[in-house]
Amino acid sequence: MRGNRAPLPDHAEHGAHRRPAGALEAEVLAVIQSARGPLSPGEVRQRLATRLAGELSYSTVVTIMSRLHAKGLLARERAGRAFAYTAVDDANLAASRMSQALDAGGNRDAVLTRFASGLSGRDARLLRRLLAADSGGGAGEQEGE
Repeated sequence: MRGNRAPLPDHAEHGAHRRPAGALEAEVLAVIQSARGPLSPGEVRQRLATRLAGELSYSTVVTIMSRLHAKGLLARERAGRAFAYTAVDDANLAASRMSQALDAGGNRDAVLTRFASGLSGRDARLLRRLLAADSGGGAGEQEGE
């Protein structure tokens, strides 16, 4: 009864082993981190072909890169009809996660107060310096913005 069975994935048909969870994401991230500039999914696919046994489909690479972008690990910009991706550096990633946590916290005053009270003296001094040096942005904003 052919109509009742789901088709087998490619790796099952060809006897290929299944990669551990996250392995492809790690490979894609490594390729992008080693690049000198933004890469399109097609360029990542080409570079992966030299690193991996077996070739990935274009749509698989696009899916992986989209997931990495959604996780905040890749930044992207329009390049023609597609996107070109770059790796997000550790400082930007941490800042993005802090902003997301602040946005999800509900009471911003309470979240910021608790965050600031947990800072080391050195970090608190650095934060004060950064806020004092901020001539036009965040430190001078009105409450509720």
